[in-house]
Amino acid sequence: MGFEATRVDWALKATGGRGLQPAMDFLLENEGKPVPDLSAVSSGSAPSTAAANASLDEDEQEELEALKAVYGKAAVADGSAAAMAQQEAKSIKCSECGKIFKNTALANFHAEKSGHDQFEESTEEVKPLTEEEKRQKLADLREKMAAKKAVKAKAEAQENLANEAIRRKAGKDINELREELRAKEMIREAEKKRKEKLEDAKARAAIKAQIEADKRERAEKAAREKALREGRSVPGSSAPAPAAAAAPKPAGKDYPETRLQIRLASGGQPYTTTLPSEATLREVAEFIAAQTLSVDVETVSFSLTFPRKTFARSDFSKTLKELGLTPSAVLIAS
Repeated sequence: MGFEATRVDWALKATGGRGLQPAMDFLLENEGKPVPDLSAVSSGSAPSTAAANASLDEDEQEELEALKAVYGKAAVADGSAAAMAQQEAKSIKCSECGKIFKNTALANFHAEKSGHDQFEESTEEVKPLTEEEKRQKLADLREKMAAKKAVKAKAEAQENLANEAIRRKAGKDINELREELRAKEMIREAEKKRKEKLEDAKARAAIKAQIEADKRERAEKAAREKALREGRSVPGSSAPAPAAAAAPKPAGKDYPETRLQIRLASGGQPYTTTLPSEATLREVAEFIAAQTLSVDVETVSFSLTFPRKTFARSDFSKTLKELGLTPSAVLIAS
């Protein structure tokens, strides 16, 4: 019934083996007290069979007679503790599955695990395990624990593999995105350089054309002067009108931007810029004034080498397109 074996032995010895009820009363009265040395416990006086029978009431007499019928007159008459102990509950039995348990703690544990709630007292004694059974049970327990650990380790390994795969995929996606951005940046840089090279090539071609035209003009002028000195006429041309030579070149195509190279009459490094074709000549003056202190917006003047032309102050309000400077031109600032 959940009491310790030493405490039960103390109760039986203290009550003189008079039965279950006296032992139970003794256990309840001495609950919480330490169990003394049983050799020092004096056994309760065991009354003789006749005296015991005389002290019983009518109901107890009937119970005694029933015990005699079951266990034999001699055993009951002698007050044998062994015969009486056969009726004592030695274990707790689960009515649903038939398992027996040594104490209530094990029965409660079984109830929590299985959900069974039907238990009864049993006279079956739970046999103690042998050393071999203990070793076998311990080995089984260790095997179960090892199996659980193996399953847990396998699950953790699979989870780690999944996490590693996710991490690698994320890293790969980031690297691919970086490579894509780098490739786009390289394409933009290449396109920018290509445009710059194309603009530089156009500017060089325009400057070269102007230089060649200037050379031809000087050669033609020298030929005309020589012919006039010698009194000859120049073949294929009549006396050209100076106004025709100074006429501005046609606007040509509608270029959105104009690339200018501005040279200082005092010498030095030329300045290059690109302005909208709708920008005015005054904006060109403001640009060159911002580049060097030797130029003032209000006093600077611009001229072309070919065709030879000097722009008046009234031209400063005109656009580069109107002045025929698109798509490129070389100006002399003085």
